[in-house]
Formats: sequence, C-alpha cells, structure tokens
Amino acid sequence: MEGFNIRRLLIERGAEGDSMTQRIRTRLPAIPTEYVSPDDLALYEGIDELDKQSVRMIHFKGDFLKPCPGTQRYICCGYQILNVGINCPMDCSYCFLQSYLNQPSLRIFSNLEDKLDAIGSTIETHPDRIFRIGTGEFTDSLALDYLTGWTDTLLPFFSSKRNCILELKTKTTCIENLLRKRDLSQRIVAAWSLNTPRVIDHEERNTTSLERRLLAAQRCQQAGFVVAFHFDPLIHYPGWREEYEQVIRLMEEYIDPEAVIWISIGSFRYMPDLKWVIRRRFPGTYIFNGEFVSGLDGKLRYFKPIRVEMYARLFERLRQWHRDLGIYLCMESDDVWTQAFGWSPGTSINLSRYLDERVRKLVPI
Repeated sequence: MEGFNIRRLLIERGAEGDSMTQRIRTRLPAIPTEYVSPDDLALYEGIDELDKQSVRMIHFKGDFLKPCPGTQRYICCGYQILNVGINCPMDCSYCFLQSYLNQPSLRIFSNLEDKLDAIGSTIETHPDRIFRIGTGEFTDSLALDYLTGWTDTLLPFFSSKRNCILELKTKTTCIENLLRKRDLSQRIVAAWSLNTPRVIDHEERNTTSLERRLLAAQRCQQAGFVVAFHFDPLIHYPGWREEYEQVIRLMEEYIDPEAVIWISIGSFRYMPDLKWVIRRRFPGTYIFNGEFVSGLDGKLRYFKPIRVEMYARLFERLRQWHRDLGIYLCMESDDVWTQAFGWSPGTSINLSRYLDERVRKLVPI
C-alpha cells in the first residue's frame, strides 16, 4: 500500500528553501508544482474540497510540540503532540479534520528539522519527566513517510533521548522505512488504530485491512519495536459484540502481548457541526445510527450505558488474552472508568503516572 496518488505539489511562500521541500520535490519529479501564498487554498474546478491528492509544503510558524487538546472535564492521558502536518491521504467518515475546510490538502510542515533542537532542549530541561510524544493526532504517522522521510529524521533524534518515547500511529502497512531502522527501535512505539472489518470496509476509505495492520504490527515486534493499539472510535451497531470479539481473536493470533505497551479505548464522539459534513461526504454512513447525548466537552457521544457496556466488554475480553496490556480510556469521566473497568485513575495526573510506568516497564529509560 506504500505510495498514494499524489497529483500536485503546492509550495507556500517561505517553504521553498526548506530541506523537506527539496526532498519531496526530488521524490515527486514528474508531478506539477505550484507556488502559492498561504491564503490561497488552490481549490480549482474539479478538485475535491479536502484535496487529498495534493501535497502542500508549509513553513510552520506555530509550536511543534504541544499538549494533547483534552478537556479538564474528562481524564486525559498527558500525551504530547508533535505537529508534523495536517490531513492524511486516507478518508475516514468519522475524522474530525473534515471540519477544517479552510485547511485542505496534505499539509506538510517543511521546517520540522529546524525545530528539533528546541524540542530536544524542552525534553532535556525536564530530565525527571517522561515525555510521551506522538505524531498521529492530525495526520497519519507513516502514510506519507515514503515522501517526507519522517522516520529518517525522527528516529535517530528521539531514540537518543532517555526520558521520552515517540509513538508513530497509522492505519497503513507503510513500515519499510521503519524496519530499516530497527537498530533505533528503543524508545519508538509503532501503533495501529484498529476497528472491525465492517467499519474498516465501510467507514475507512483507502486504509488497509485489519489483518494486514496486525501483520505489520507483528513484523515490527519481530524487529524489536514495542507496539500499541487504539480502539478509537468504537462504533455501536448490530453485531458489534461478535465483530470486536473477532478483532481480539486476530490480535491473539498475530501479536505478542508481552511487547504491547498500551491499548487505548474510546467511543465515537463529534462536534455537532461535523455531522452535516459527514452526512454530505458519506451519505451511506451508519455511524450516527446510535443514541447520542451532549458531553461535558460539547461533543456528542453515545449514551453512557452504551459506552460503559462497550468498554467493559472489550476490557474483559482483552484481559482474557493477557492481564497486563496497559488498557486505558480516552477522554472519559471517573464514573465511566469505574463502571467499565472496576477501577479509575481518578485524575489526569494519575493516568499520566500509570502510562509513564508502562514506559518504564517496556522501554529503556
């Protein structure tokens, strides 16, 4: 699945001289290149509003390392996001990035390498703190690696930092660059978003199958990487119990549980305005065929008894496979934790400590 259909290279003013821009120009020699201003969306007639077939190079002026945008009203894991770009070449019905219609194209931040020293200084200034960092919040960590060379840049840098891990989250099998750097596997977590084959086939356009994701994770484990998995979003539909059970059976077949650092679980949730974008772009979707209520963060989410049942079922089934998988909930309240898991970290600080202990257990810190 390595290599997506890229038709244009857009280069914003200020990004022309950055090394990543030059690298991508070299790797896309045959496609048209356009130079654009930052306020020019370059959405011409016949180009889709999200423009997932254009790569746009941007000299990013914001912070490259930022805390995950959680809310104090729910328990948050204390994750740090490394901003390497926005959007990905896949097209999932539930993706919150669809609401960013003023930021189309596959946006790559061309000056990442220039900011690594500042990121390293932040990490080294806090030697007693563990930084859990990931690039998969606003883009897929590996889907465009064949163009960007993110692993070439980031693995040597982060594998040398004793008090951090870098998590690379994907829905692809684009792991060849990663496997070539198996000697840098310490402090690098290869992670996959998982869902049932029905959800993948119907709601996750241009992604790879569940089985191929797990085979890729198996290859990474065999190369010495620890892995992680994210069941987020869980989708409630007739047959969900049996079909998520099938997912875990495949995990048992392919994955060594001793080298799983954590598994997160979260349910489908969305801001109200996103619903109409999804309905327009995915008229056949069934992700809204549930009972939703407004949460404390303003997002609509499944009625609490539905969430608790789904979480509890996955939690118990995963624990049947292995008792120590670092399972945690994403953006849920203390009472949902307690009802679903029988325990709760109680606070975001305590959840961060719990996940930091997972790092200490599986990664050389």
